[in-house]
Amino acid sequence: MVPVLAVVGPTAAGKSDLGVELALTLGGEVVNADSMQLYRGMDVGTAKLPEAERRSVPHHLLDVWPVTRTATAADYQALCREVVAEVQDRGAVPVLVGGSGLYLRAALDDLQFPGTDPELRAALEAELERDGPLALHARLRGLDPVAAGRMEPTNGRRTVRALEVVTLTGSMPGELTSYGEHVPTTWIGVDRPDLAERIELRVDRMLEAGLVEEVERLADEGLREGVTASRALGYAQVLGALDGRWDLAVARDRTVTATRRFARRQRAWFRRDPRVHWLEPGADLLGRALDLVSQDQASAPGGQG
Repeated sequence: MVPVLAVVGPTAAGKSDLGVELALTLGGEVVNADSMQLYRGMDVGTAKLPEAERRSVPHHLLDVWPVTRTATAADYQALCREVVAEVQDRGAVPVLVGGSGLYLRAALDDLQFPGTDPELRAALEAELERDGPLALHARLRGLDPVAAGRMEPTNGRRTVRALEVVTLTGSMPGELTSYGEHVPTTWIGVDRPDLAERIELRVDRMLEAGLVEEVERLADEGLREGVTASRALGYAQVLGALDGRWDLAVARDRTVTATRRFARRQRAWFRRDPRVHWLEPGADLLGRALDLVSQDQASAPGGQG
């Protein structure tokens, strides 16, 4: 069977470039696993690779949805599994690249997601708008204390989804601590000690490259109404500046702080996964990654080890 690779880790660690190098070397195609790069027009603020830097490697699942679309891991699961199968059918290697941990596991692991109830969801979202996230979180805590303990009380969107699932099924699924695979995958993690400095530099470069103008354009396309896209790092902070809640200097600092916090969560998520082989960028990163792929393939059932 054609192998599947996943290049994962925190934001700004260097995943995209390594993914392209692996695809070029192995005869592969890149499959986006960044939840925000699924949105059309969200280019600068998501560090979406420009065409020239993709080096003629086919890239999939970029620019799929309008910014008004609410994204879910279940939606991504269906899209990504179809693309991975098509790439394998062509005899190419799917190289998933991104830091959206739940999306990656949805696509590559044997996960099932509870359904939704539009009327219930609408009612819960109306309650969120009226009463705020803390009231809904307190309600969730009364129904499922374990589920409530796994999310921040201020995260209204996650609380709404948890309440929906608990109401429909009686309980939330447990922590994602089992690793049954939907498709055998070699997981390569990229991390680096200077991540905090790189994040600050990346935010400054995004602002210089036109992030504010990009947000202004997307606001005209409904960004503020997009439940998922409007909360994206950088976009939410710039929207706040455009709406007069703070100035651009504050938006810049808030973006740096929020991105660093997000990177810490990404790092913790992927470090819990025992399948991830970790590398730091440096001399012959590609060679070290290829060695890991060879070792992993050789030790897999049916391999040559």
